[in-house]
Amino acid sequence: MKIFISLFILYSTLFSTELNWLNDYDEALAEAKKQEKGVYLFIGADVCRWCERFKKMTLSKQKAIDRLQEEYVLLYLSRDRHNIPKQFVTKGVPRHYFLTNRGEIIHADRGSREVDGFLDLIEEVNLKKED
Repeated sequence: MKIFISLFILYSTLFSTELNWLNDYDEALAEAKKQEKGVYLFIGADVCRWCERFKKMTLSKQKAIDRLQEEYVLLYLSRDRHNIPKQFVTKGVPRHYFLTNRGEIIHADRGSREVDGFLDLIEEVNLKKED
C-alpha cells in the first residue's frame, strides 16, 4: 500500500502542471517587462463558487495552462487578501484583465468560462493587441 501511495504521489507530481501565480501587481509588471509578455490578472475572492468552478473547469486544463504560461505573467489577486489597484473592479468575480507590461488594460471580462471559451477570449485579446 505504501508503494502504491508513493507511486501515485510521484506520478501526480511528474505529470501535473500548475500555474505559478504572482500576488503583487508591481512585481508582475516588472516580471512581464523582463520576459516581454503581457499580464493576465485574475481577480477572485477567498470564498467564491464561480472562481473555484473556473479554476477547476478551465485553469486546471493543460491547454489553458500552456497558453497562459506561454503568453502571460500570471497575477492572482483576492479581493479579500491582496492590495488591488483602484483601476480594477473587484465586485462580481471572477474578473479577468489582460494587461500590457506597462499595466494598460487591453481587455476586461468577468465570469466563469469553460476552457474553449477562455481560449477564444485569449484569441480576441490577441486581435486587440494587433490593432
